[in-house]
Amino acid sequence: MSLEQELRKRSDSTCELCSATDNLQVYSLENFPGEVTDGSFMACQVCTEQLEDFDKVEVNHWRCLNDSMWSTVPAVQVTAFQMLTKLKAEGWPQDLLDMMYMEDELKAFAKSQLISEENTTPEFIHKDSNGAVIEAGDTVVLTKDLNVKGSSLTAKRGTAVRRVSLVHNNAEQIEGKVEGQQIVILTKFVKKV
Repeated sequence: MSLEQELRKRSDSTCELCSATDNLQVYSLENFPGEVTDGSFMACQVCTEQLEDFDKVEVNHWRCLNDSMWSTVPAVQVTAFQMLTKLKAEGWPQDLLDMMYMEDELKAFAKSQLISEENTTPEFIHKDSNGAVIEAGDTVVLTKDLNVKGSSLTAKRGTAVRRVSLVHNNAEQIEGKVEGQQIVILTKFVKKV
């Protein structure tokens, strides 16, 4: 039986990350230290494109990891861990990472592959108006009245915004809820608490 036939049988002909059934292909992890079948999985075209080019990542697509992170397939666990780690600035992936269980050796492999990738990608550091580093989950206070685009809402100076998430590709923007509405806020108008 070929690798693809074996993986299709194991996955019931679905993407092992998001459960899609169209345009499936074998996705294999480079340098995986175990069996080829453990280091490979079936992936749809959407997942494959986003795994290979982080600029194409649609954050909400990866909410599928809420289910697939519990897979017993080592390659799926590694991929879920790595994608959640890359997206943890969004807030919700950090919650999943906190719940996720992996064998120590597998986790070490996942981290080692992630570190080599990170060395080639720029790091975005979000800083408030005073230069303090803002991290996902922090609380900030608005330093200026801000009109919210597309809304009649004005976010007042002094408003606390709790559990902010970072915009992963823009160091000057964070997201948070003001009066129940999720908004994008420029970091130059906030002060970390």
